[in-house]
Formats: sequence, C-alpha cells, structure tokens
Amino acid sequence: MLVNADLHIHSPYSMAVSRFMQPEQLLAGCVTKGIHVLGTGDALHPVWRKTWEPFLENDAGIVIVPTAEVEDERRVHHLIIAEDLSQFAALQDLMEGTCKSFSTSGRPHVYLSGEQIARYAHEVGALIGPAHAFTPWTAMYAYCTGVADCYGAEPIDFLELGLSADSSYGAVIAELDAIPFLTNSDAHSPYPDKLGREFNRLRLSHASSKDVLAGVKNGAIEMNAGFFPEEGKYNRTACTRCFVQYTLDQAMDHAWRCPADGGIIKKGVFDRAKELSGGGNPLPRPPYVHVLPLGQIIQTMEKASSPNTKKCKAIYASFIATFENEIAVLIDIPVADIHALHPKVANAIAALRNGTVTLHPGGGGKYGTFSLEKVDGDVATER
Repeated sequence: MLVNADLHIHSPYSMAVSRFMQPEQLLAGCVTKGIHVLGTGDALHPVWRKTWEPFLENDAGIVIVPTAEVEDERRVHHLIIAEDLSQFAALQDLMEGTCKSFSTSGRPHVYLSGEQIARYAHEVGALIGPAHAFTPWTAMYAYCTGVADCYGAEPIDFLELGLSADSSYGAVIAELDAIPFLTNSDAHSPYPDKLGREFNRLRLSHASSKDVLAGVKNGAIEMNAGFFPEEGKYNRTACTRCFVQYTLDQAMDHAWRCPADGGIIKKGVFDRAKELSGGGNPLPRPPYVHVLPLGQIIQTMEKASSPNTKKCKAIYASFIATFENEIAVLIDIPVADIHALHPKVANAIAALRNGTVTLHPGGGGKYGTFSLEKVDGDVATER
C-alpha cells in the first residue's frame, strides 16, 4: 500500500508553536490534507508522550509514529523515529543528566555529540538522521564537514532535506549515496498550509509504525514531495538584515559582511550543496514532486489578500468535499477533473506539475516567492 507520511512536527512544548497543536486537531488536519502516517514530534517530552497515548489507535485510521527532534552540543539538530513511545522514555533515561529541559522543552538541547545521541537512539531500537540537513542554522552541513564529522563511527538511517533543498541537492553528494532522503513539514501549526507541506510517499506491507520504520530504513520511499527549494528562506547566499543576495565569491570578497548595512551574509543552501558535491554527477533518486499548499494556490488565482478570506476558504472546502483531501488535488487528480470545479486553479496546478512556475529565490531569512505567469490570460500575483 502507498501512504503519505509526515514524520517531523512539533508540540506546544516547543518554541513558537500553536497551542492548537493537539492530537485531535492534528488528526483532523491529516484527514483534510491526505496524510496517512503522522510523527508525534517532541516525544522526548514526558507530558507530550502521555498526551498521545489515547490516540495511538484512532477512528481516522492515521498511523502514529513517535518522533522527536533534539539539539546536540554543537547546535546540530537530529530527527529520531521510533516504533513505540516507550523507546523515547528509555532514550530519555539514557540521556538523563545531559539536558536541563526534558520537562520544559519539546526540542531539548542535550550536551552530547551527534555520535553519542545516535548510539543511544540505536541502542533503544530507533532510527536517526540529521534534521533539515542543509539549513545554514542548526543543521549538519552548517556546522560539520560531513556525516562522519557529525556522527563519528555511528551510521545514520536517513537524511531530512529541509524546506530549502530537494533531492537534487543531496543526490550529488557521494557520502549520501546509500542514505534515504526524507521530506517533512516541521509544522508548528495543524492547518493544511503547514501540516504536510512536505511529505513522503512510502510503500508499506502493513499500516503500522513498525512497517514505517522498516520502510524508511530500507528506502521504500516512492516519492518525496515539497516546496521548490527556491522558496526556502535560506536558499541563496544573502544578507540576514537587508536580504540582498550575493554570489559565493562576492560574499567571500566582502568577508561575509554586507557592504550596504554591515549585516551578516549567510551562506545559502544552494551554494553549500554545490560545495559539497565536488562536481559529481547526481545518482538516481525517487521522484521529487514540487508542491505548494492548495490554499496559497487559491489565494494566488483569486488575487486575494489571504488564503483565509471567506471566498478562498469556501473554494478550498469545495475541493475537499469533491476530492476528499488536498494531496490528491495537488498530485493525483487529473487536471481535467479539477478544471471542471475551478479552471484557474486547475491551470495553476498543471503549471506546478509541469514545472512552468517563475521562482524568485529566498535568502538570508526571507522566504522566496513564486508567480504563475499567464494562467487563463491573467498574470497571477506572487505569494
């Protein structure tokens, strides 16, 4: 069976997370979005583990997989995936004394190396890999030269690409040849524009957390889906204050300080991936499908101020009522069927599927934008 999985979200116990990130709302959001497998996020937090216990079996039929993100002593973030919540309780016991915030922070900072964290994760039977590996803050390739520099002799089970990268960024890096790539939302709210904005399509024998872990470890990933990398806010090398973009050579010439305002120039994911590639050729990977949240597409085509206007929400609701969930509309439903409901949205989705989208890359902390040129004779506005 094919399932859509989002394995990296957060709880209200993490910073800047909606108080509505609760199991009931998340399950409802999964049904609307078309997510069949959901990571709990923040499973190292004892209260959050307890909160999920009544929902592991649920009427929505969503497979719940315990997951957590942890920050190591070098500020690198790691994603951990387990079969059972008890494995995170055991992992917390192993790391006791290395962290002051297990009971207060959903994403704890532990004073351990990546190698030590990975060893503990494997000891309890969990999987581990770098979270949003290319992001220039709190990521493996921001602070480490590579996998061995981060994890020592301990292997990793996957690599999460993050919002500013797609498979093409990692497919040219030789050390990642045998490592499965994951694409997850890192959602901080349960609404469809955040939950499942990036996801994985896995082929499983059974709908269970055990099979999800086996599928990830064995590379049973049929498809990755997510944003165009250019939409990420750290895709290009740019000033973190005024967001002016620079080539890598220009940034080095300026000693990583913006000549306009003295702000720090942050190396973009695009340039970092090129550095790591060594000029190699990309190896085959599962298809990566570029998607945008349906609400943003509707907003763009209706030239609305927000996807939450009354008109946009009504159009969105009509799509869900007709086609059951958002991911089906974005990826699976024939464009002709979508056209019968809303021609402009259908043409926009066709443009996304064909890759005929004009992209304006982000950088320095500012999200990129897109435009859909000449859809039904109109020029669509940018997000």
